[in-house]
Order: sequence, then C-alpha cells, then structure tokens
Amino acid sequence: MIAAPARVEIQEEHPLSNGEDVVRLRRVVRDRAIAAGFSLVDQTKIVTAASEIARNTIDYGGGGEVEVAQVVNGARRGVRLVFTDSGPGIPDIELALKDGYTTGGGLGLGLGGARRLSNEFEIVSRPGEGTRVSITRWR
Repeated sequence: MIAAPARVEIQEEHPLSNGEDVVRLRRVVRDRAIAAGFSLVDQTKIVTAASEIARNTIDYGGGGEVEVAQVVNGARRGVRLVFTDSGPGIPDIELALKDGYTTGGGLGLGLGGARRLSNEFEIVSRPGEGTRVSITRWR
C-alpha cells in the first residue's frame, strides 16, 4: 500500500544568500517545529539539519532559496524543507554524503549529518544544473 502524500498546511519561501538568511531560517524552522508539536530534541534536529543544508546552498551552490512547509499526513505532523540552488551541482552524490568528504574547508559532515537528522531525505543534483535537497522531520 502506498502512503498518501502529505498535505501542506503552511508554506513559505525564503532566500539564502548570506549568514543572516541562515539565522532567519533557523528561527522560522524552529517556529514551524514548535507549531507542529515537536519536542525540544526534534526541534533541534530539524533546525540543525536546516542550518547545514542552508550553509551548503550558500557556500557551494552560490545561494538559492528554501521552501519551508508545515505538513500533515494522517496523524503525523512534520516540517519539510526544500533547498534549491543553480550552482555547479554535485558530480558524485554518494561520495558527497560520506562523512569526512568536503570540497571546502569544513568537516564534511553537512549532507550526511542532515540526512541522519531527517526522517526523509532526497537529493537531486547534476553538474552544471544545480542541486535540490528535500528534508522532512516528523513528530
């Protein structure tokens, strides 16, 4: 049996071009998580994942945007974030998801860490075409 798609209750878009945008996004995501009834631990997980992917969107994708949605699927309530950029793309997604892999000066934990902090994680990227990362955390 295929699960029904989540219904979107609230949806908004935010630009991602600098550190101030990341701070604003963290606040918005925490507010959405609280409204969805998340525990403090689950709030922290989705905010941390959002921060990691937002930083990657800015640092490696040259900036972009994020769609923040409060979603419902039956009795489940969640927060879904969809990050998009028009950057250079990721040539090897599996390699990029491995802990310790980085093309910059970071620790290489961003993508893999965000995947572990999310209940649902999807990444689509092609060299020269940008990247789209979708993460969802359910209560």
